[in-house]
Amino acid sequence: MSDLDRRSILAGAALAAGATVIASEAGAQAPRMPFTIAPTLIPIAGSDQMFPVRRIYCIGRNYAAHAREMGSDPTREPPFFFQKPTDAIQLVPAGGMVDHAYPSLTKNYHYEVELVVALKGGGKDIAQDKALELVFGYAVGLDMTRRDLQRAMGDQKKPWEIGKSFDRSAPVGPIHPVAQVGHIGTGRISLAVNGTVKQDATLAHMIWNVAEQISKLSEANELFAGDIIYSGTPENVGPVVVSDILLCKIEGLPDLSIRIV
Repeated sequence: MSDLDRRSILAGAALAAGATVIASEAGAQAPRMPFTIAPTLIPIAGSDQMFPVRRIYCIGRNYAAHAREMGSDPTREPPFFFQKPTDAIQLVPAGGMVDHAYPSLTKNYHYEVELVVALKGGGKDIAQDKALELVFGYAVGLDMTRRDLQRAMGDQKKPWEIGKSFDRSAPVGPIHPVAQVGHIGTGRISLAVNGTVKQDATLAHMIWNVAEQISKLSEANELFAGDIIYSGTPENVGPVVVSDILLCKIEGLPDLSIRIV
């Protein structure tokens, strides 16, 4: 069975399951829909299963040096979060490369390599010492950013989703379960453009570690299985142009690579 066939089956099963739950809650027959919307699924490494994505959360300015380069104070003020739509996901196979289209409206398109945290459970006001129990696994991701649009909206005191929450703005590799790789929180994280290293730090440089991020985020939103968190990027974010090749590395996980087209 091909990956496409498997994903089609999984998508249909997920939609059917969702309709059954709705019907059960309403005590009525499953609702009829004029069209179907496929769920967002990320491959799980070492398995034929797929991880269903509920929400994508991102933490802003979670490395001190990056906060400084963005003009902020890197002290441990409360973290802030934003969201991307689930269909911002672009799947990148482990050790492979995919073409990534340079988006419309921007002339200053930036890379941001990040550790992605996938949750298998959730809750409200989660204690830090319990937070890692909710982690299903980890992946390498990119928070691609239309920086000129983000900055323009910020200057106008307007929401800057247009700079962050657009099509394919969240490339991600397969999710590696904790049972396979353990908890990833101190290794090296880096990004190279055309072979030249641009971002280079360790996950230990995060202002708010993974457990703290989960705990703080749960104060604002109830978290659920299927939520993923982009955990912030190190300093030296910068622009890309068509034909650039990005290579992202996080110690303990396979590399992720995209080509700008």
